Amino acid sequence: MGKKKIGIGSKIYIALIILFLYAPIAVMIVMSFNNGNTTVWKGFSLKWYGELFRSKAIMNALGNTLIIAVLASLFATVLGTAAAIGINNFRGKKRLVIQNVSNLPIISPDIVMGVSLMLLFTFLGIIFRFELGFGTVLISHICFCVPFVVLNVMPRLQRMDQSIYDAALDLGCNQWQAFRKVVIHELMPGIFSGLLMSFTYSLDDFVITHFTQGAKFNNLSTEIYAMLRRKIPPTINALSALLFVAIIVIMILINIYERRAERKHAKKG
Repeated sequence: MGKKKIGIGSKIYIALIILFLYAPIAVMIVMSFNNGNTTVWKGFSLKWYGELFRSKAIMNALGNTLIIAVLASLFATVLGTAAAIGINNFRGKKRLVIQNVSNLPIISPDIVMGVSLMLLFTFLGIIFRFELGFGTVLISHICFCVPFVVLNVMPRLQRMDQSIYDAALDLGCNQWQAFRKVVIHELMPGIFSGLLMSFTYSLDDFVITHFTQGAKFNNLSTEIYAMLRRKIPPTINALSALLFVAIIVIMILINIYERRAERKHAKKG
């Protein structure tokens, strides 16, 4: 059967939805090139991007954000992949229960997780004499990123032919070689998707970071929040535009990688 054509009404409806979603972002990007410091257009200029890169507070916050996002996504990918493999080894109700428990951080509100982690770190800080800061934020980000890795790796595990691992052992591989060359290779699309998803969520997080950062640590989200409480500087438009472009690029890379992986899998099938 041929493909159904989309009617003019449906096209208008889709266009209105896209306009509603992206018009505010488009305005923000346009205003990032505004020569004035108000919402009134006063000519094209790149001065706010220059001010952005000259701001020590924003650059320090950006550095903290990237370091946390990279480390959290890497640790979460290792832990989440191992957790997914462990969960997959269970059978029946046990696997279902453990899988549902691992999904709870995704379902529960960020504020619940943020407050609970803050109370935990405060309690442990009294005992072991440490303050909230870089370490507590990193642990918090790893905690909420791990379930996203599990969520991406589990479908790949369930679709994988278990006999491939046994065949690798029969052909002379030891357990580590079979795991590295067969299992990890088969799971790589899910692992990569989980890594990128963890990176984007860590990059974007505000609520959990706000509760676990302490007084001496800031990332971009908390720095922007502090700036907004005083006055909305035009540099925020430039910063937000760059972040939006970065997220778009990451999502495009995810889609390209997943499509290539699906094509390779289809060819093998």
